[in-house]
Amino acid sequence: MRANTPRHRAVFWDRDGVLNGSVKVNGVDSPPPNAASMCFLPGAAEAVAMLKTAGWLCIGVTNQPDVSRGTRTRSGVEAMNNRVVAEPDLDDIFACFHDDRDGCGCRKPKPGMLFEAAEKWNLNFGAGWLVGDPETDVAAGGAGGCRTLRIAAGEVATAANAVLPDALAAARYILCLENDLGTKRHD
Repeated sequence: MRANTPRHRAVFWDRDGVLNGSVKVNGVDSPPPNAASMCFLPGAAEAVAMLKTAGWLCIGVTNQPDVSRGTRTRSGVEAMNNRVVAEPDLDDIFACFHDDRDGCGCRKPKPGMLFEAAEKWNLNFGAGWLVGDPETDVAAGGAGGCRTLRIAAGEVATAANAVLPDALAAARYILCLENDLGTKRHD
């Protein structure tokens, strides 16, 4: 194997609404106000643990535009990200602190965070998944060459490979599909 050949497979996880709960602010889903108030969703830690046990890297990718908007501090968001790495036990997390008007390449639906993670972790995108709740996550995963799962209640219009109710269902789906593919490769 050449040294620059991607060798790791990863599941990219959106943070708010997938691993930890969002809060309603003026009727809009928003990140929790601080690390102490974060509430991890049922099954999120189990989902990450299942995938890591099966050899997957678990990496967070999160848009945090409130930093650019001046309503949150970067250090406050980084404290929340550190908590997500520690408690569900992610391998890493990447954050975009820009707003749409900044025109950066890292804000989902653009795949910049995925490419940054790929370089750092030597990832094989074709073997990877992105799990998120808004369609912008699905678009970022597709642009980065990943397969995608959308977390949503009920049926939604999406370009994702599948729609599932939560992180645990997503992990089970990935493991089931990968086991089926592994079996077919050996037949």
